[in-house]
Amino acid sequence: MSAEARLAELGIVLPPAPKPGGVYKPLVRVGNLAWLSGHGPCLDGETYQTGRVGAEVSLEEAQIAARNTGLSLLATMKRELGSLDRVSRLIKTLALVNCTDDFTQQPLVVNGFSELFGEVFGDAGIGARSALAANTLPGNIPVEIEIIVELKD
Repeated sequence: MSAEARLAELGIVLPPAPKPGGVYKPLVRVGNLAWLSGHGPCLDGETYQTGRVGAEVSLEEAQIAARNTGLSLLATMKRELGSLDRVSRLIKTLALVNCTDDFTQQPLVVNGFSELFGEVFGDAGIGARSALAANTLPGNIPVEIEIIVELKD
């Protein structure tokens, strides 16, 4: 089943793709690879979830933020590529979690993103991944994720 059909089957409506917050491109293609710049949990193209995991944000809320970050990444891919069906597979995920010094469950937070991509792309949505702690992130967002995807010819 195609990614676009799977989104419809799951009843997922993508938010508007976020606007860049600086001087960079949200997606850069080189050959059949696309690098997506770091995205946060943007809810409506402009408003972001905020808070530090382990302080104002619980593990469960952080997982939702990671899923919302995934939705933002999907929205950017759809805008830039025209269709999510152009994605062959997720290659690599780099995730940063804005958390307290004693919070050690970064991989569990990022599962919110990984589970979404698995739902949309199947096994092709599960790639290599790093989940790292950060003492702060832009705008105090709880999670930032960048990805590399392979595109179909």
